This record gives sequence, C-alpha cells and structure tokens, in this order.
Amino acid sequence: MPKRPRQYWLMKSEPNVYSFDHLLAEPNGTTPWDSIRNYQARNFMRDGMAVGDYVLFYHSNAKPPGVAGLAKVASKSYPDPTQFDPDHGYFDAKSDPENPRWMLVDVAPLDRLPRFVPLEELKANPKLADMALTQKGSRLSVQPVSASEWREVLKMAGYKGKALK
Repeated sequence: MPKRPRQYWLMKSEPNVYSFDHLLAEPNGTTPWDSIRNYQARNFMRDGMAVGDYVLFYHSNAKPPGVAGLAKVASKSYPDPTQFDPDHGYFDAKSDPENPRWMLVDVAPLDRLPRFVPLEELKANPKLADMALTQKGSRLSVQPVSASEWREVLKMAGYKGKALK
C-alpha cells in the first residue's frame, strides 16, 4: 500500500489556557488535544489526521493572534476522556463510552518559529488568500492547511528547519 502523503493542519489554542510554551514544557513530550466540541474539527482529527502530520500551532484570542510554533500529530485519534467526566467543563452527557461522540489526537512540539506570524500579516499575504484561517468568519479550531500555505507561513516566519522537508 502506498504511503499517505503528509498532511498539514492548523490548531488553535488560547495562549492564556495552553500556549506553545506549555507544549514545549510537557514532561512526556505530548499533550492530548482535548475538549474540542465542534463536529467538523472532530472529523478532521478523527478522519483526516495521521501520525506524523504537521501542525501550525496558532494562538487565538490573543493580542495579536498568530502562528506561534510548529507541532506534529503524535497519535491516532481516540476518545476524548473529558466527554465522560461530569466534573469537566466539556462533559457531554449524551456521549456514550461504547460509541463516543468526541475524539482527539495527541500533539507534540516540532520546532519554535524564529518569528511569530500575526494574523494581520497572514491576511495581507495574497498567497494565503484561500487559506481557511484568513477567510471572514473563520472560527474553526482545527483546520486543514495546504502544502503551499504551510511553506508560505514558514517562509514568513523565517523558518529554515526540518519541517520544510
């Protein structure tokens, strides 16, 4: 069976809740990308992501928002345990352990970017005009990124590391 080409993604996190620095400091080197409660974002993690895919780690709800670092998908999707925890803010009483509603993947840091790339610059770049993130009203916390968009964002950040290969 032919190897699946690497896919690229953008995952948003509020830096006051979980920043790229938090990911870099993870003692076991990964974190579960939990508490996603949007079906399209869930479907991307469940059906689209594979171990080894690359991720733009995006700081949302920040001043300014933008791409802060690079990560990679470190696990296959599996049920998000927060959906079953009645004490958790993302508990879902309608989710069944036999047929879980919400899935997640583990994410690991890949590289720190030489330069933070603010959303304003991403929107101003004509090469990123079709990128989901730059579209009016784009709020999805997990979204696909094309290979050309990936390379353009890394170029804007001054990145020359292993994630370009």
